[in-house]
Amino acid sequence: MLALNLLDYSPIDEGKTARQALLETTELAQLAERSGYKRFWVAEHHKVASVAGSSPEMLMMHLAASTSSIRIGSGGVMLPHYSAYKVAENFRMLEALHPNRIDLGIGRSRSYQAVNKALNSMRERAVPYEEQLDLLKQYFADEAALSAMPITDTAPELWLLGTGEGSAVLAAEKGMAYSYAHFARPSIDGMDIIRKYRSAFKASPFLEKPKVMIAVFAVVAETKEQAEEIAKAFDLWLLFVESNTPPPYYPSIETAKLRGFSANEAEKVRANRKRMIIGDPDFVKAEIERIADRYGADEVTVIPNVAGAENRMEGIRLLAEAFGLAHL
Repeated sequence: MLALNLLDYSPIDEGKTARQALLETTELAQLAERSGYKRFWVAEHHKVASVAGSSPEMLMMHLAASTSSIRIGSGGVMLPHYSAYKVAENFRMLEALHPNRIDLGIGRSRSYQAVNKALNSMRERAVPYEEQLDLLKQYFADEAALSAMPITDTAPELWLLGTGEGSAVLAAEKGMAYSYAHFARPSIDGMDIIRKYRSAFKASPFLEKPKVMIAVFAVVAETKEQAEEIAKAFDLWLLFVESNTPPPYYPSIETAKLRGFSANEAEKVRANRKRMIIGDPDFVKAEIERIADRYGADEVTVIPNVAGAENRMEGIRLLAEAFGLAHL
């Protein structure tokens, strides 16, 4: 059976605060657990004022304590910003308190040099990404000269996130699970990338055989018409994020209706729509299954990044019902 997960950005809705956004993420995680989702991940974003998710480890600690069974993870920690040792200790702490429930999703951010500099102000040299991955594995396997504390009987699941062949090959060589961002690069190249990951995979102490997750943007509502209305705000948010002066909030559906789009923006919207699945629960379910089948994916992570906490909650409820996920 295809496993279904969620990845939340903690969007700050128009008229709300970062605190409210984080509390809504907590409610979303609790609903995901009740609805039968396997994993609930949170993202790491910097210099994006409309989302509150800047420190996944901190938010994960809160979410893991606010739930009891769902796996809690990062989607992902941008490893080049940090020391592998500190990441290992953060996630060992999480694993010690919530054993067999923690996922470490690792990414490689290439943007915002100012952020990387601020987070690495005392580092003398940039450690190569591949070297950092090796260090992480050594820390979790207690094979490093310096032990990452606290020592735990279990380890978090290790996932490498990416959109290209380079990340897939790295995941295969390191014996890690691989999460492909279909929402960022929905092309036929993705299937070739996944095939290369599977064929090049080398078993590790953390994973015996390849495991593939794909991540998708999904807008789900009771009807297709309602989903289209909600998607208009998503269209506008993506335009804002890609602009030079994005506002510090996720625009409401009403704002999106009133504003409209220029001809140039409309073209960008059409391009971005290829990155989304929009519709009623049965349509979105069918599309998720079709895409997962094309990739041969073991799991699908849905990103319900839409305006309004009530719309996010309703969307994941409807999708859980369509997939027949177990309710607690």
